[in-house]
Amino acid sequence: MNRELKIYDCDLIQLPKINAASGSLTIVDNEGGILPFEVKRVFYLYDIPAAKSRGAHAHKECHQLLIALSGAFEVLLDDGQAKRTVFINQPFLGLHIPPGIWASEQNFSSGSICLVLTSEEFDEEDYIREYEEFLSFKGIEK
Repeated sequence: MNRELKIYDCDLIQLPKINAASGSLTIVDNEGGILPFEVKRVFYLYDIPAAKSRGAHAHKECHQLLIALSGAFEVLLDDGQAKRTVFINQPFLGLHIPPGIWASEQNFSSGSICLVLTSEEFDEEDYIREYEEFLSFKGIEK
């Protein structure tokens, strides 16, 4: 159940990397069983001003995979009881964030691009945007 997931259920996934003299290539698709979900939506974040953060929400059903295509950033993960920060700075590593985890992307380096792959199409009803509502969803009394 998504309410029981913890911050250590968030995994860094190493994506296939093909090195060549002409440059490197990483393939991300629904084949091969590397991703823990089928990708239904793709978007990316860029031009993030210094000292700004993104995210600061959780999902009820949607899984996400965050990849630093360029630059670096941190992801603050929160399960309502514990917090963990993950630093992402390689375009062949993706951070899997399952539903029921509050996530905030922060400390973006200049020129960062964050690619986000999701298991669901956009649905505002799937978002938990208020932290108190998140704690209630997790069954945590403050």
